[in-house]
Amino acid sequence: MRPINTNPARWRMAALATVAVTALAGCAGTSQTPAAAPSQAAAATANAAAVTIRDPWVKAADDGMSAAFGTLVNTSGKDVTVVSATSTASPMMELHEVATVDGKMVMRPKQGGFTVPANGTHELAPGADHLMLMDLAMPVKPGDAVTVKLTLSDGSVLEFTAVGKAFAAGNESYAPSHMG
Repeated sequence: MRPINTNPARWRMAALATVAVTALAGCAGTSQTPAAAPSQAAAATANAAAVTIRDPWVKAADDGMSAAFGTLVNTSGKDVTVVSATSTASPMMELHEVATVDGKMVMRPKQGGFTVPANGTHELAPGADHLMLMDLAMPVKPGDAVTVKLTLSDGSVLEFTAVGKAFAAGNESYAPSHMG
């Protein structure tokens, strides 16, 4: 009996190959599908498969605002940009950064999104870039699973589950009065 191969890169490649073959086979019989559609779909699938997140978590909060963190990983040979986020835990999410404005640290929406460099990472961390959950729909308790979907600039989506975590370091506040 052979052991099951658990290499994530091989699984991604196999999944990508399956999707590409299925997409091409599905389009082979239709003359109305533009020739560029299969390659665009394959590129979007490749981008979604190439971007993952390590150690995702959400700051526990009873109400108001919270934030999600983790490390975005891009295994492709080109830059990938995260342009928006959604979650079942919040009716509205924003991509945020912490910046120095007039000598003060302020949180604000990140213009242009988060670019994850080719074969690189982009950290989402307290006091830096993060995913802001506005007006929580329900409390996020330590251990809760929160579903988050990130949309990439090509329209592909990365969905992941972040775990609720108690976090008080720096006594950060995600209240609107602290945002610039």
